[in-house]
Amino acid sequence: MTGLNTVLILVGLFLAGGVYSFIKQKLPVGVIVLLALSSVFCLAAGILRIQGLWT
Repeated sequence: MTGLNTVLILVGLFLAGGVYSFIKQKLPVGVIVLLALSSVFCLAAGILRIQGLWT
């Protein structure tokens, strides 16, 4: 596991925590959706890099 994989996964988890926080604060749906998509993309990129499917 390289440094970039770790960073991508940590950023994805951080953004996922932000989604939970924003939902509790009842912020606009657009912000929550954007943050959720960012989280999913970061986590997916980190996992794909670990599996060697994306270089």
